Amino acid sequence: MRLRPLTEDRPQALIHVSGKPISEYQLEWLSGVGEIDEVTFACGYKWEKLREHFGTGFKGMTIDYSVEGEPLGTGGAIRKALAKSDELVVAMNSDILTDLPLAKMVSAHRQSGEMTASMLVVPYRSRFGVVKIDKLRMVRGFDEKPAFPDVWINGGVYVLNAKRLLKYLPEKGDIERETFPKLVSHGELLSFPHYGEWRFMDSLKDLKELEAEVKPSA
Repeated sequence: MRLRPLTEDRPQALIHVSGKPISEYQLEWLSGVGEIDEVTFACGYKWEKLREHFGTGFKGMTIDYSVEGEPLGTGGAIRKALAKSDELVVAMNSDILTDLPLAKMVSAHRQSGEMTASMLVVPYRSRFGVVKIDKLRMVRGFDEKPAFPDVWINGGVYVLNAKRLLKYLPEKGDIERETFPKLVSHGELLSFPHYGEWRFMDSLKDLKELEAEVKPSA
């Protein structure tokens, strides 16, 4: 809704950023890891457009589509997409671009032992400028959209042990609200902090800012 009219004829994953769909940047990033040989789009709205664009493969990776008949939420969508998997998988939101060293995140998850999931966390960056005032209420300066290095937010990239995770995933509902709190209570959710590039596309304003940073497609 927040990206209309751009989403009137295509899903969010096919919105162009500097000349090509945001999902193409994501697939190029995933292909650079080396271990990823299959990608599944958890999709519903105008999913046929995705199939028309990517078909069954991209840069050596097999492309598949897990199609929802009705919105299942992030947890239900991941559950449906992982129904036949018992391996280590990477899941990510469709609206982010990052230079996260994914191979290192996967390695850290493996070294953790029997951890069910790992979550990318990035420093919180204010969407507003901060006004600095003193005890006399005098304005002493401004900080445009500062980052807070000790405050972390969910970065929308996860390494998941599919077999262990399945029992925590809802048939319909969000992984953020229904699954992650359960993993926290069982000590089964690891974080992977990243201070590098991380951008999201949640609105037309975000898209404009993203295009100012991403080089045009060749």
